[in-house]
Amino acid sequence: MKQSIIIAMILLGFDAYSQTNPAIVNFLINTTDLTGRHYLEGNSTPIVDEFPANVQSVQYSSDYSYMSCSGIPSYIIGPYPDGNPALASDNEHLFKLPLIPAENTGNLTSTPLGPIGVFINGVPMYDYKDGNSYNNQGVWNRDAILAEKDGFDCAKGHPSPVFDGPPGPGSTLIGGTYHHHQNPSAFNLDLVVISDICDLYLADGLYVIDAEVHSPLLGYAFDGYPVYGAYGYTNPDEAGEISRIRSSYKLRDITARTTYADGSDVTDGPAVSTTYPLGFYREDYEFDALSGDLDEHNGRFCVTPEYPEGIYCYFATVDENWNSAYPYLVGPTYYGVVETDNFSGPGQGGVTITEPVVTYNPANSVFESMLDESNITVFPNPTSDLIAIQLSEASHQNIQVELFDVTGKLVNRSQINQGSTIAYFDTKTLYAGEYLLVFNHEGQKLTRRIIVTK
Repeated sequence: MKQSIIIAMILLGFDAYSQTNPAIVNFLINTTDLTGRHYLEGNSTPIVDEFPANVQSVQYSSDYSYMSCSGIPSYIIGPYPDGNPALASDNEHLFKLPLIPAENTGNLTSTPLGPIGVFINGVPMYDYKDGNSYNNQGVWNRDAILAEKDGFDCAKGHPSPVFDGPPGPGSTLIGGTYHHHQNPSAFNLDLVVISDICDLYLADGLYVIDAEVHSPLLGYAFDGYPVYGAYGYTNPDEAGEISRIRSSYKLRDITARTTYADGSDVTDGPAVSTTYPLGFYREDYEFDALSGDLDEHNGRFCVTPEYPEGIYCYFATVDENWNSAYPYLVGPTYYGVVETDNFSGPGQGGVTITEPVVTYNPANSVFESMLDESNITVFPNPTSDLIAIQLSEASHQNIQVELFDVTGKLVNRSQINQGSTIAYFDTKTLYAGEYLLVFNHEGQKLTRRIIVTK
């Protein structure tokens, strides 16, 4: 893989190659002053923030790409009903990714607390853990997806608190680092919905799971390898049939927590119960290569739409109900050599740019238009109260949506923001009849007919 990348750079030239390198061009760079939005508990009208959304800039050299980002997505975030006191804030992240990732053939790097990678919208990705263990002994380590489920918003994210010093007496809460531990698709889009948070605080995420198409590139782990959504090519060596890419971790057949899966005798944890269900702790899982498609890092070598020659990839794994499946994004250890400077955060952390870099201009890249019938779902249709427009994955640019009556009169307009997948129209005050939705994107138009009933 490294040799093929070097050959491509020679043949295309460094600057030309940068316009095709997925680790440079696929980040959602905010060029239209988009800001974040959030819900407060008890109020289903979102508050518009002053923080910029998505990625502010991407810079690159021949070896690395650097993302400057707020950590705030363009989709609506919050609230966090578990009493989380933090509100997401602009953390001015600077992340660094190797453009020529390499396998780690030495001691593997464990995923830490805090960011382990970055999504294409600049939101940090976290691993399975929440930093707590049974009786604080560091033995049975809590799984955030189960332990903190009540605190996730509709987009399956939440903020970790940011203090003005080391947490403890005398420190003050000053913000929060919004992040996803898991597949960033809204709860209400799963086949079996396990949270009702979207009922009052509707939001979306980076993409909509579709069992018929290869899931989009969601981001990168800090070893430079890409992270994809839940579905990929069944045959890792060629594009073709699509299937759900399964984790190879499974729950152990235990009722008592006295040993690890490898037989290690450890301090006892709580017995399996409704309070501490199986899966509540990371050590409730064991790796079984025959049970899934991925290795212990939650990845495999395969071809993808962005990497037709093949690359090692991680996957945001889900179960048959599309609920998040352990280890969710990246396994307990990385596959590749990691840029550990990223681990010092929040804020600029330990990353500094000490080499000549070029600022990537997104205007120089051409993306496939999202204005395709197969990419857009309009529902419900007919409707009486609300029309929702859903893209299959986040758009790289803003998409204007206008609603006209049959005489051609403009009734309302909305926008699907860059990095978001959804827009809405309130139809309660409209007369019954036929209307037209017109999508506009860089000179392209697409029209859908809808029916409003009373």
